[in-house]
Amino acid sequence: MGIRVDEESLVEQLKKSDCMDRLELPYHQSIIKKILPYTIGGGIGQSRILLLLLEQSHIAEIQASSWTDKTLESLKDIKIL
Repeated sequence: MGIRVDEESLVEQLKKSDCMDRLELPYHQSIIKKILPYTIGGGIGQSRILLLLLEQSHIAEIQASSWTDKTLESLKDIKIL
């Protein structure tokens, strides 16, 4: 989840995928020039942080998502939803 690259790994990945032309793109230039941080997105995520801060026990209490009927029933059984 997320994108984690530094200047060296970005160039290495682009070489391996034969996409060196992407070094001209704004995002790639921003990594090369150290304008952007090395991590964008991913990580623990906002929902997981809220889960912790709000002291909830299941991610379904924090975020809207698509859950199977079986999952919804089991969450109702243990009084989470």
